[in-house]
Amino acid sequence: MRARGGADLNAWWRFGLAIAAPLLHLLFRLRIHGVEHVPSGAALLAGNHVSSLDGPLLAIATGRAARRMTRFLVAAEFFERARFRWALRLYRQIPLRRGAGDAAALETAVATVSAGALAGIFPEGRVNPAPEDGLQAGHRGVARLALTTRVPVVPVGIWGTQRRWPPRGLRWGRPLRPVVAIVYGAPLRPSGDASSMDDVQRCKAEIMLAIEARALEARAAAGDA
Repeated sequence: MRARGGADLNAWWRFGLAIAAPLLHLLFRLRIHGVEHVPSGAALLAGNHVSSLDGPLLAIATGRAARRMTRFLVAAEFFERARFRWALRLYRQIPLRRGAGDAAALETAVATVSAGALAGIFPEGRVNPAPEDGLQAGHRGVARLALTTRVPVVPVGIWGTQRRWPPRGLRWGRPLRPVVAIVYGAPLRPSGDASSMDDVQRCKAEIMLAIEARALEARAAAGDA
């Protein structure tokens, strides 16, 4: 389903989508639900993390269906690798030093979202090595960002990318075109004080529960019991 988005794609994003979207459909059988929940203004996409493919796939799906550029918080070490650095900077992603309480990255994300952008984050932090067992514990950063910016948080469930790229690395084989499902949920409206640990914990729990529900829907949509 195609949504009415903010159509904030720049020339590089439009060029990248023209190449990547057909390739994505060649490699996967995509099932996308609820993209109409992506707002036209400032918002956060918060999803579960089952594969290293999740970020690119979600960015492409959102860009194509909602015409929105997604600015992900990406582990800073990827910006230090030449094969990734140029693309991450070209497509305006945000570096985040995991486990270091990167205040600068949070400030950049707050400024980015406050200016009307769509930001993406995987609150689990790392790829889940056992997604069938449920989500990993979420990090507080998603709640701090949500409570500081006061923008809608769209919970996203992703399932199927791990069939092609599980945590141990790229895997080829059958099925040749695995089913990948993305489910966007109704936006959450965060409330509370970003400086209150209780409010942050409550907000994080609410977001993680919504992500978990969408992940289960995505799992069902991908054909997994």
